[in-house]
Amino acid sequence: MPSAFDLINEFLETRSEQVFRLIYRELTPQLYRMALRLSGDEAEAQDAVQETWLRAVSQLDTFKGKSQFKSWLVGILINCCREKFRQQRDVSDIDDVIEIRSVETKIDSIDLENALNKMPYGYKEVLLLHDLEGYKHHEIGEMLGIAEGTSKSQLFNARKAMRKLLLEKV
Repeated sequence: MPSAFDLINEFLETRSEQVFRLIYRELTPQLYRMALRLSGDEAEAQDAVQETWLRAVSQLDTFKGKSQFKSWLVGILINCCREKFRQQRDVSDIDDVIEIRSVETKIDSIDLENALNKMPYGYKEVLLLHDLEGYKHHEIGEMLGIAEGTSKSQLFNARKAMRKLLLEKV
């Protein structure tokens, strides 16, 4: 199997739908899981993934291979989710958004997912990227446009907030 970088180069040269489908099938499930955790809503997650791919394809020639392609895509995905979050916040108070998400959460969901949906957005991003996706702080910093130290601080605060939210359930 060719590397993602090789597939990207091939797609840039040929614009082959078949090559794009290989890339899409490989990375979309991971993007969707991340979007779902960030948004807390299946429809929003699907929209974010689609928007990510649209942006990625239109900006593909800017990918230089300095980071992994997946990291580049996750960065785009996070920006899409941030924009949606800001739009929601502009429309209503953030507490209303959190309350709606809590009501919409499936009854059989675990408390961790509920707590994650209640966390401040910046904490949630770093926590998901580091603890669930396995990115290093310098990679997170590149994706989010923050310093490595800020990523570490956000993770510390996110874990503290998560513990507090989970203890409230006990």
